[in-house]
Amino acid sequence: MIKQDNILLASSRNVQIVLYLLKRYGIRKVIASPGTQNMELVVSMQRDSFFEMYSAADERSAAYMACGLSAESNEPVVLSCTGATASRNYLPGLTEAYYRHLKIIAITSTERENKIGHNIAQIIDRRTSLNDTVKISVVANAIDTLDDEWNCEIQVNKALLELNHHGPGPIHINLEKQGVTSFTTKRLPSCRVIERISLFESFPLLPKGKIGIFVGSHTKWEANITKMIDLFCEEFDAVVFCDHTSNFKGEYRVLSSLVASQDWYTSDIFDLDILIQLGEISGEYYECGKLSNGVKEVWRVNEDGIIRDQFKKLKYIFEMPEENFFKHYVSNSHVKKKTFYNRCITEYNDIYDRINEKKLPLCNIWIAKLLAPVLPENCFIHFGILNSLRSWNFFEIPNSVQSSSNVGGFGIDGGVSTLVGASLANPNKLHFGVFGDLAFFYDMNSLGNHHLGANLRIMLINNGIGTEFKLYSHPASKFGNEADAFIAASGHYGSCSSVLIKHYAEDLGFVYISANNKEEFLQRFPNFINANHSDKPVFFEVFTSSSAENEALRTVNNLKQSSLNQRKSMIKKMIGEQSISSVRKIINIIKNR
Repeated sequence: MIKQDNILLASSRNVQIVLYLLKRYGIRKVIASPGTQNMELVVSMQRDSFFEMYSAADERSAAYMACGLSAESNEPVVLSCTGATASRNYLPGLTEAYYRHLKIIAITSTERENKIGHNIAQIIDRRTSLNDTVKISVVANAIDTLDDEWNCEIQVNKALLELNHHGPGPIHINLEKQGVTSFTTKRLPSCRVIERISLFESFPLLPKGKIGIFVGSHTKWEANITKMIDLFCEEFDAVVFCDHTSNFKGEYRVLSSLVASQDWYTSDIFDLDILIQLGEISGEYYECGKLSNGVKEVWRVNEDGIIRDQFKKLKYIFEMPEENFFKHYVSNSHVKKKTFYNRCITEYNDIYDRINEKKLPLCNIWIAKLLAPVLPENCFIHFGILNSLRSWNFFEIPNSVQSSSNVGGFGIDGGVSTLVGASLANPNKLHFGVFGDLAFFYDMNSLGNHHLGANLRIMLINNGIGTEFKLYSHPASKFGNEADAFIAASGHYGSCSSVLIKHYAEDLGFVYISANNKEEFLQRFPNFINANHSDKPVFFEVFTSSSAENEALRTVNNLKQSSLNQRKSMIKKMIGEQSISSVRKIINIIKNR
């Protein structure tokens, strides 16, 4: 708890965040230099008895004073200066601090970044720092929106955590001026504090409540780590939310995309007290969206120790191997619990059982539902981003199957090449790829590589357009056919030519098969997944339509609905009370005409 004096503090929210976090991190000593742009910060510090204030008219001298004060006291020291060239005078002292590993926080006040480069008096560009002056440089941005506030909290936390990260050293915070200088705040509002926990520090207690683990894309799992996560889930009745790129195959794996995707139904399985985040970027938008709304607190476990606040609820970063984290919390004896897991599986099965595949057209989703359970054991499958990955994330694949998608950079380029590269690692292992037409044609030159082997299986879902932009859930869908020519790139690569890929693939040594309807697909897909079918790579082109893909996605996303009252609540959250009131007024006007 921060002690609060009966004083008036700066009203600018970004200044308040800086003040609050300095106090929470226990940083008291300040050397201030005179100026206008830093008045809010300096006056607030001056009025707050927590801070130990010193004055230095010369910024160059102030920085060296900070070096001496920090070295002798072994405490961090804040520097505060105004705009113009004032901050430039810190550079010699910060260089000294950098090489001596001294804890200096240089807070340079400035006007907003959008004023840089317009010949406005006292506006200089301080966004880039010299390599050997500070460990990190961030902007404590002016705040106009909730996202602005979130970013400011993250940046200041990130800078202050770096002060002692892998050894001490100086840091820089560029503090934007909010606007009118005023002092009306009687009590300093709190903000989020993010803590970094290393392997040799005290771990926080694991709160009681509902616990979930979320795994983004991940490298291959070692059996001992999987086992440790299973033991953790057993003890704390937790589950592991996954998509296919996570490659987690433990006992408590939950593929919840189908549940999360429902437009008018929100399951309480995503209402978590703690979410433990593992891995990297995930292409599973549905799960991430529902978890962002439902989770109260996020603990990120990663050896990189970096603040990555995907769910905007980050509290702890555990800079350590995953095995060490889970080993700490698992006791030697406990009762095996599966209540939460069984609840998740029940939710999934309930919605899965509502799928009437006979009513689904030939599309990515129908294909995924059919092929997912019959993929050959111990094969590998690579998904194109967005529609291909989304469709397959609805359905479980065999535990022995490894999968991937280029969700790191998240571009459509390079998917086929990535698959080709993976296939070279083990010529005796089948490697499948599923791609939309734009993603495939972008990277089709990779099939000309003379290293291709018979273990390669490529499926092209060809609908002649960027289907993602035609789906009802995409913002571009509101433009209708107007989006086709440029946004959705219709008409390229032969517009679903029946011979373009056939000739190309066969000329390059592939066995080519195709399907234009469900009947043809059912006849021919065994030749695609059969390991003994051919001594050549196999190319399977499936012709669908964007309207069929859209129809199928809408159907699958509306398999289950909440009660009427719950749906009303969801609408309120989506559009807000003010918008609802406006709609009601319009309806009443129409009724009274």
